[in-house]
Amino acid sequence: MTSVRISIAALFTALVALATMAFSVYIPATRGYFNIGEVMVYTTAILFGARIGAFAGGVGSMLSDLLLGYSVYAPATLVIKATEGGLVGMLSNRGVRFGSRKSWRAFTITLGLIIAAIVGYLGVTLYAGGVELTVGLPNLSSTIQFEVPSIFWIMVSAVVAILVSSIGFLYDPQLGWTMLSVLAGGTTMVLGYFAYEVYLYGGVASASVELPANIGQAVIGLVLGLPLSQLLLRRAPVLRRLTL
Repeated sequence: MTSVRISIAALFTALVALATMAFSVYIPATRGYFNIGEVMVYTTAILFGARIGAFAGGVGSMLSDLLLGYSVYAPATLVIKATEGGLVGMLSNRGVRFGSRKSWRAFTITLGLIIAAIVGYLGVTLYAGGVELTVGLPNLSSTIQFEVPSIFWIMVSAVVAILVSSIGFLYDPQLGWTMLSVLAGGTTMVLGYFAYEVYLYGGVASASVELPANIGQAVIGLVLGLPLSQLLLRRAPVLRRLTL
């Protein structure tokens, strides 16, 4: 690994940690929360491939657990988030080519509509109503309580559907493959934490409480991380040459 890639790995490890610590939303219904660390895990993996994605995802997220006082999760986080970042990086950069441009567009748009429906459903059923928003780093954070109406999540779902469909139709028909790669990584993360919490708490019921928060975290990571990575790739094509 060159010195440039080592520097990139260090930088994006720090960004994963900062993103995870700086923003969290507490969900009273589940007594869980999701953070935006997944946004940087996915962005890093898509931009730089499996090795940097695995390192930044695993180490950055583990550091967040340690600094936020969740050390009991740190060993599992290192393995789960490293696997997640590595998988997304490997799949999204494989350069799969099959079918016509029209077929790719149909695939991307269909998958985008499915993801939009998932976002709307999770938002309305789990994240509408009263929430607590915590912004800031440890010991420097502030908490705001407010209401999120169901219509907000319906509008977000519509925006996701329009954006994905527009990008897939006008610019990148194969965006669907990247989305599928991120979904694979997100599924690995959700199942990994579920298995660890079954072991930690000694039962499926206790572990199930955190499933909605982890699923929501993966979806939010996809919705924000995908356009961010595509924007960076378009503005700085040189990043493609740094992919491992």
